[in-house]
Amino acid sequence: MQPALGAVTELWRYPASSLAGEFQEAISVDWYTVEGDRLFGLVDTSTDEIARPDREAKWHKVPRIRTRLSQSGRLEVAIPDGRWLSAPGAQSDRAVSAYLGFAASIRPFRRENAAPDYAGPLLTERYVKAPIHLLTTASLARLKVLHPEGTADARRFRPNIVVDMPEVEGSFPETEWIGRKLAIGDLLLTISEPCRRCGFTIIGQDGFDHDPAILRSLVRHNAHNLGVYCTVDRSARVEIGATMRLL
Repeated sequence: MQPALGAVTELWRYPASSLAGEFQEAISVDWYTVEGDRLFGLVDTSTDEIARPDREAKWHKVPRIRTRLSQSGRLEVAIPDGRWLSAPGAQSDRAVSAYLGFAASIRPFRRENAAPDYAGPLLTERYVKAPIHLLTTASLARLKVLHPEGTADARRFRPNIVVDMPEVEGSFPETEWIGRKLAIGDLLLTISEPCRRCGFTIIGQDGFDHDPAILRSLVRHNAHNLGVYCTVDRSARVEIGATMRLL
């Protein structure tokens, strides 16, 4: 058996696309996605344009809107310094719209994601996501070496799984594992492709500021990439502390 490369220190799901993620002590991974991941989106109701923080400054405040799923699986959101509100709903839409400064609405991608009484419109998903986005602390440490003035916070990159592992000098290690298989606890994955980064990574969130040099460093030193996408060979529940091994 291969020795452990590291252990899971962070687990995330993103109930609403582009909004802040929800830290988890454990996640359930099926063949297609993390349970509770990217069930909803946010639109400008005047145009039905879905939020694109990576492309338009008007959406830059969106990653500061917190999200969580209730015990019953209902989405709840909270603007900074605001209370938790059920979503989709008129009250949450008013709060989000006031925070953003224009009329916006949270909507589900599929009818089954919303509460039974939701009768509003659905959103069309703009991309097909890989089941798992994996990032190592070794790659974050390499980014910090390249851009020491910046904050190499995992939240900039929206991973599902963050694995703590020793630094590899001069390397973003998981980018070099494309095509390899790995185990994280009972979860078996194939590393399918590097994660190409976009303008979302430069946007400020709670605890760190807007920083265009973050993306410039990745463009110059790792072909635009940080972290990897993975497909699922065996689904499982993953908990904080689970060890990761290459197979």
